[in-house]
Formats: sequence, structure tokens, C-alpha cells
Amino acid sequence: MGSKSDEPIVEQASQTLKQFGIPYEVKIMSAHRTPKQVQAYARNAKRRNIEVIIAAAGKAAHLPGVVASLTTIPVIGIPIKTSDLAGLDSLLSIAQMPTGVPVATVAINGAKNAALLAMQILSLKYPQIKKKFAQYKKSLAQHK
Repeated sequence: MGSKSDEPIVEQASQTLKQFGIPYEVKIMSAHRTPKQVQAYARNAKRRNIEVIIAAAGKAAHLPGVVASLTTIPVIGIPIKTSDLAGLDSLLSIAQMPTGVPVATVAINGAKNAALLAMQILSLKYPQIKKKFAQYKKSLAQHK
């Protein structure tokens, strides 16, 4: 996440991943304030066996795009609601990436969906995650 103030939103993703037994790590680093740290993290992620990155940011929201520019690992961006423009600034900054630097983007403050999308991506490789995700979807259908 780009800032400690994003933590209450990102916690929803952490809780979802924990609920499904998917290992994760949480880092606070800013594309603007700590760019060298972001670069090192993104460039070393594959070597560390990270398979999906969820990046949350508000305002100019450059963190997901910067990370995506530095790695081939799928990046999911969470636009954080802001007091200035209610998160529209964050949403557009993440969703409007140039060709060649894709970032999957969820709703403003959509951390739970970011975690679920990460699960779907991982389920392509891991049968146990695929099974858990299928059970989750089935449970949603039962709660109509």
C-alpha cells in the first residue's frame, strides 16, 4: 500500500487471503516517497516466488502502475477513496494504464475483490485454491 492510512482498507484483502489460507505479506511503500524501495520490491518479487501483487493507493495512485512496469507478475490495483475526489482520482490513475503496462483494477476500496481476483489467478495453478474458490462461489449462490 502507498500509505499507512490505506491500511484499514487493505486489511479487508488480508483477512480474505487469511480466511482462505493463502500466504501474503503486507508492505507500505510509496511510488513517490520511497521509489527505490518500490523498484527493489517489484524487481525481486518473482525471485521471491511472489505470484500476484495487490497494490493499493490513493490520490495520484501510481503505485500499482509503477509496480506493473517493473515486473511481469500480475498486478491488481485497489483505488483508495480520497477526500478530494472520493476516489475517482485513484480509480482513473490505476485503470487508465498505457498499453503494455496492464493493471487489473477493482472498485474504489474494493480490497476484498482484489483478494478474490488474486485467488482466481492463483487457482489456475493450484488445485486446492481452485476448490476453495469454487466452494466460495457456491456459497454466494446459496445466499441469494
